[in-house]
Amino acid sequence: MKNAARSLFAVRNGIALAAAIVSATMLPNSTQASASQAANGGYQGLFDVKARKAFLAQNPSSDAHRACLAVDADAKWGSIEIIKGLTTTEGYGTDRSGNEYAWAVMVLSGRALAGDKRAEEMLKTFLLKWADADAFSETEKVHDAYYALKRLMLPTVVAYSIIRDGLSDEEKQKLIAWIDPLVRRTDQIFEGSVDYNNHRYLADSVLMAWGSLTGDQELYQKGIDRFHVILDDARADGSLPLETRRGARALWYMRQSLTSMTVMAEIAAGGQDDLFDATATADGKKKSMWTVLSYWMNGMTNPILVNAYSAENYIPGPEQDFMRPDLGFLENRGNGRHYLAFLEALAVHEPANFTQRRAGALLEREGANERPLIDEFAGGNATCFWRLG
Repeated sequence: MKNAARSLFAVRNGIALAAAIVSATMLPNSTQASASQAANGGYQGLFDVKARKAFLAQNPSSDAHRACLAVDADAKWGSIEIIKGLTTTEGYGTDRSGNEYAWAVMVLSGRALAGDKRAEEMLKTFLLKWADADAFSETEKVHDAYYALKRLMLPTVVAYSIIRDGLSDEEKQKLIAWIDPLVRRTDQIFEGSVDYNNHRYLADSVLMAWGSLTGDQELYQKGIDRFHVILDDARADGSLPLETRRGARALWYMRQSLTSMTVMAEIAAGGQDDLFDATATADGKKKSMWTVLSYWMNGMTNPILVNAYSAENYIPGPEQDFMRPDLGFLENRGNGRHYLAFLEALAVHEPANFTQRRAGALLEREGANERPLIDEFAGGNATCFWRLG
């Protein structure tokens, strides 16, 4: 398995991703590109914000509307200590100092989407305050600190998409000048497995979301390209080599990868690009996102399908026994997050296949009683963003 993983790295060794900062003078062109996309029947960002606001306003008694308002806004969030930079951590894990920031952004953005004007004003004030302080700009240039940054940037980008129509030009420029360089920093290459595994998928979902919002086609295309790379890398059974080698957390990281794939596919739908039906071929068999999703669900019910790969036990996390899979993603994390949140996006599409129907059943069985499902990897309050009921 290690040789197979190294071969993946070798194929892409030498890829260099350039970083650039969008200046204020570039904003008109970006806005023009976004307007053109909307005129062609698409939307910018993770989902169609205007359509979603209209749906929630027209259905105030829906489960979706209630999910948006399920968590109260906390006035104390305005006094959260601003974080100048994220840092590396000892051993397994990542810098969690930004958790309260992310939670505030995710809760307020959901409430703002549902028409809570007070929450919208709080969110605007909150983000502008952090922008004025150039928060996160001193993040240490190491992969686990950048991983924490990626987790914070996706809900930040989504929050901006929700409130941007209510911002003045000056406020928009200020937030763009703060968010843009932070997003572009996630494009960093570290010359290791994090350049090709779920860390990279998350980075490209952030870059794609921001590219869609600002009309930056180069950033948007990174998500499209990464999605196809994931399919190319997947085995014929749908397993992802760099995730399934992770011992007890093999399925944990498969789920993380699927979340980023879902985010990319939803953003692509706004750009009228179909990733849900994209395919690649291995051993004469076609692979798609549904193949990856099916393997993940099969692995939960039949762990033996995973054990042959997870036995490598590469950075397995807290549990060292690969025969005891960590399925903690099936329940609320205790800090409000729920890692099944991405299934909310899949559930609103007309089921195209049995795998998608299984995913809907899994969501109802494991997540229905714990809604709203909120997760940084999915951009925030996924129940609020997508649920129709």
